Amino acid sequence: MTPVSPNAKLMLEIRQSGITDVGVLEALEVTPRDMFVADPFKDRAFEDVALPIGHHQTLSQPSVVAKMTEALAVTDRMKVLEIGTGSG
Repeated sequence: MTPVSPNAKLMLEIRQSGITDVGVLEALEVTPRDMFVADPFKDRAFEDVALPIGHHQTLSQPSVVAKMTEALAVTDRMKVLEIGTGSG
């Protein structure tokens, strides 16, 4: 049996939460979340939880980001840049 990668497990959880937009799913799948997580939390990078980024701020929970992005109903002609939406 082939082990399931942490990212594949996270993506399954996100799909099971009701996210169906292919573009949103693809974007989350190719974004290396662990690159945005502080070293002490790297082992939790692919869990569906918010993680501390310092200064009492957090990196948003992946399923919440997926729901917010899906709600935008982005088309091929649009670009989305999310900066600081979880840090106030």
